[in-house]
Amino acid sequence: MNKNFLAIGSLLGALSVALGAFAAHRLKEVFPADALGIFETGVRYQFYHVFALFIVGILSGHFSGRWINWAGYCFIAGILLFSGSLYALAALKAKDAGELGIVGVITPIGGVFFIVGWLLLFFGISKQK
Repeated sequence: MNKNFLAIGSLLGALSVALGAFAAHRLKEVFPADALGIFETGVRYQFYHVFALFIVGILSGHFSGRWINWAGYCFIAGILLFSGSLYALAALKAKDAGELGIVGVITPIGGVFFIVGWLLLFFGISKQK
């Protein structure tokens, strides 16, 4: 068992709930619907990948090898890049900042980290004898 992934997952899970509640109770009053939808997508994917971190944390005790640990690192990077960029994008849209620049480019990179994390998890499990 990898306590680091479990601890990080726990903190990111608490943050997911806090951000979701903030969006539901405060942001819906000040964000336009499209910006709120973007923010909620970030929260949803963050929360999905909290569970992925728990899976990695638990499986790392049963499966040896770097594949499982790298999956966890990819999930963390995905949360930071994908969800983080969606939070920033939603804030920029809410402020009607116009040009969104690099923020929109970061989101798919975070999505790639999610995909790679799931593939590494698959390889880590399937390589085990």
